[in-house]
Amino acid sequence: MAMNKPYDICIIGGCGHAGLPLGLAFANQGKRVVLYDKDEKAVRGINAKRMPFMEEGGIEVLCRTVDSHLLHATTDISVIEDAPVLVIVIGTPVDEHLNPRLHDVMEVVRQIVGYLSDEQLLILRSTLYPGVTSKIHDFVRSLGKKTGVAFCPERIAEGRGLQELTTLPQIISGCDPQSAERATSLFSLLTPDVVELSPIEAELAKLFTNAWRYINFAVSNQFCMIANGHGLDFQKIYQAMTYKYPRLQGFAQPGFAAGPCLFKDTMQLSAASNNNFFMGHAAMLVNEGMPNFLIETLKAKVGLKDKTVGILGMAFKANSDDSRESLAFKLKKLLELEAARALCTDPYIYQPGFVGAETLIKESDIVILAAPHSEYKGLCIKGKYVVDIWNFFGEGVKI
Repeated sequence: MAMNKPYDICIIGGCGHAGLPLGLAFANQGKRVVLYDKDEKAVRGINAKRMPFMEEGGIEVLCRTVDSHLLHATTDISVIEDAPVLVIVIGTPVDEHLNPRLHDVMEVVRQIVGYLSDEQLLILRSTLYPGVTSKIHDFVRSLGKKTGVAFCPERIAEGRGLQELTTLPQIISGCDPQSAERATSLFSLLTPDVVELSPIEAELAKLFTNAWRYINFAVSNQFCMIANGHGLDFQKIYQAMTYKYPRLQGFAQPGFAAGPCLFKDTMQLSAASNNNFFMGHAAMLVNEGMPNFLIETLKAKVGLKDKTVGILGMAFKANSDDSRESLAFKLKKLLELEAARALCTDPYIYQPGFVGAETLIKESDIVILAAPHSEYKGLCIKGKYVVDIWNFFGEGVKI
């Protein structure tokens, strides 16, 4: 089947943080991959062998696969007709009321359905609200199309996609046995470990995974708040709890739990359970409330009105250039209200008004580590009031 098409795989939304690593991984295995995306700048950059974001090993694979004509990006939607396998990888956020925006993925399906053929396999890879895979399958069938439909959730950690696509098990589901079999055959090119579920089981597995991680961070953050309320260093307690105690080896460290997935997937799971997912809501209040907790604690201990406060790291996690849903920006807004001045820096992100790390430290009375980038290890922050909820500098977690 693939020999009759110019490409083996078309990834829709292929220039994003999840789509591009997947395309690179398949192209690295010798598959002919086309990335369809509306972002003209990203498409031009990829064809010119420029990575649009940080990805370990990404630039090497990109250069090699573009040069060998195994990877190509385009804004031409008609390319969807040119591959037997289509993979949809788009963002699936929640709206301002914390409800899933189902129309986003459905709109993409409506846009491409005219290009679908009965012989193609459509793989949904974005996080989906339970039941959406079957809904899309029924919608395609209602238009007389016999295109296969599968759901194979993305599970990679941002920035490490190329590594994890070949080392982590892949969850597979299909709306019929043939679609599941084809999806299994495809992803077996990347990893020998494939686990098959029904579509709704796979949808829930993805949501459960991210919600569990979000709750785990919330537990640590809540404990950190309680310990600091007693004037204690949470890191000392944490080390005592986890020392040679296997039942707590999965216990997360405190820190800003943010980014484009954990929060919104927890809220999607809440919506899917008629808003009875109380642990998810509680986790959201704790994690989203961490910047407020830092502000209120600092106001009580050292005061903020006459202080310059510097924020080290504006990305949502360490060693990343992604600022989406970063709690550092929420912290910045609060400081602009409460402190005399707020300064920001990040080695991977630039925005107007950002300063260098050395300038920030020199001019700040208080320094808050928001994203523990490895570049900050050698910084000298003597004589400053330092807030390090990550224990990155090894001085404990006491605000």
